[in-house]
Amino acid sequence: MSIEAINPATGELIRSYPEASTDEVEQIVASVRQSFAGWRKCSFSEKAVPMRSLANCLREDRDSLAKVMAQEMGKPVTEGRAEIDKCAWVCEYYAEHAQSFLAREDIKTDASESYVSYQALGVVLAVMPWNFPFWQVLRFAAPTLMAGNTALLKHASNVPGCALAIEGLFERAGFPPNVFRTLFISSAKVHPIIADPRISAITLTGSTPAGRAVAESAGRALKKTVLELGGSDPYVILADADLDRAVAACAVSRLINGGQSCIAAKRFIVVDKIRPAFEQALTKHMGSVRMGDPKQEETQLGPQARHDLRDQLHRQVQQSIAQGARLLLGGEIPDDPGAYYPPTVLTDVSKGMPAYDQELFGPVAAIVPVADRQQAIAAANDTPFGLGAAVFTADTTIGRQIAEHELDAGCCFVNDFVRSDPRLPFGGIKESGYGRELGPHGIREFTNLKTVVLK
Repeated sequence: MSIEAINPATGELIRSYPEASTDEVEQIVASVRQSFAGWRKCSFSEKAVPMRSLANCLREDRDSLAKVMAQEMGKPVTEGRAEIDKCAWVCEYYAEHAQSFLAREDIKTDASESYVSYQALGVVLAVMPWNFPFWQVLRFAAPTLMAGNTALLKHASNVPGCALAIEGLFERAGFPPNVFRTLFISSAKVHPIIADPRISAITLTGSTPAGRAVAESAGRALKKTVLELGGSDPYVILADADLDRAVAACAVSRLINGGQSCIAAKRFIVVDKIRPAFEQALTKHMGSVRMGDPKQEETQLGPQARHDLRDQLHRQVQQSIAQGARLLLGGEIPDDPGAYYPPTVLTDVSKGMPAYDQELFGPVAAIVPVADRQQAIAAANDTPFGLGAAVFTADTTIGRQIAEHELDAGCCFVNDFVRSDPRLPFGGIKESGYGRELGPHGIREFTNLKTVVLK
């Protein structure tokens, strides 16, 4: 069998890659496990040297790496460069802070000495998605490797070129052989690897069904998992919100990466007093976006990553309209060979419609009308997901209260759109997963919190 990379802008085959054989998989798993013994003994300063070099390699290759993303999954090159810059940032961040984040914690007891020590677990298997093909991998790999673990990557099948480029960057940066390796295998072959006793933990970023499947396999093997899954992020727009600021943030969040982001704004819950003005402004803003070839500098919205995903999105839009949603913009598949879908705005969205109940993974904004703040919070939390949420209001005291205490999500923002930051923990609740990445909390996920007591 082979893994094929298809250009979503043209539908043409880019290249086929052979799937790894059983013997090749065995050799890679064994090598990565073997390399753990030496890597875990390296000091933080020793591990930081290739990690900082990796940041430099990423910046040196940012243009070519952005083109690979544009070709394989349709990300505009301007966004691709920004993604590479963020990857370099996370590498440098953990190279600088890993030692302090994993410093021993002294705890006073009746013993002469007692403390918590953070120790590496072993080999961590990462099952990663295509939507941010470099960032998703580096935000996992930087803290995981700095903690002393080694890593195996099973990347999404539609971005094999990105997967190979990442492995090449680790090699070029000077990491020891087999500290980080890529596996070219199908999803069906992931579960035996999870069960392999040489694998210590698993992290997955992807859909909720994929998360359930990985969690089930990991649970049988009693292995630690971190899951960052789907989202249907609500953005609450209160009557006193700065409309221009809110619309700009909402449009950016809905359209980043072609709307193909777990933490993209998806449901816009707007109080009736300002809803007509919000609808008009958002429709104008999204309607001005330039859709086209992702390799062109002026392009703001490229194709969706795959034709089947574009078609599924369109079905969700059509079903929502059939159930009473009102179309304000877009909603039609262009006459183009690529997997393009235009910026689309739906309003009068309500419970029972796909645009309300499901994750719309594309440039479709769903406006949910509500009478007041109380209804807005209820609608925001009326979802099985819990990744990100935002509230827009002129009263920051109320905004803080809503974000901290009333919205059910792992990441809540006030007067800004939700996004990840290497300095802050990132992750969700409910069907959006569990565990955290990034920040001081994320690097500890794949460590043994070891209690040490001396009498």
